[in-house]
Amino acid sequence: QVQLVESGGGLVQPGGSLRLSCAASGFTFSNYAMRWYRQAPGKERELVAAITSAGGITNYADSVKGRFTISRDNARNTVFLQMNSLKPEDTAVYYCRAKWLTYNYWGQGTQVTVSS
Repeated sequence: QVQLVESGGGLVQPGGSLRLSCAASGFTFSNYAMRWYRQAPGKERELVAAITSAGGITNYADSVKGRFTISRDNARNTVFLQMNSLKPEDTAVYYCRAKWLTYNYWGQGTQVTVSS
């Protein structure tokens, strides 16, 4: 059974940090490129960060560049999103996505709220 389980979300003050994790099971994780998306209330889901299957290439949305870092540990079947200098506009549900050829899996999401 394919599963992507996000964790690490929560409430944080502006300027704070969170580290999201996405644990994968049920498929060959190391074959898959991984992505983090987010969706704020009333807005479309947007791509935040992406990493290739071996972790050699990463890409970021302009809005998070320099503040967020995506990484992965293929031995642990996990992808991470380190989020620093958080802003209220980063408030959203964050989702991880696994993609390889025609295969495409999503997690259930984890809420991140940035507020004082």
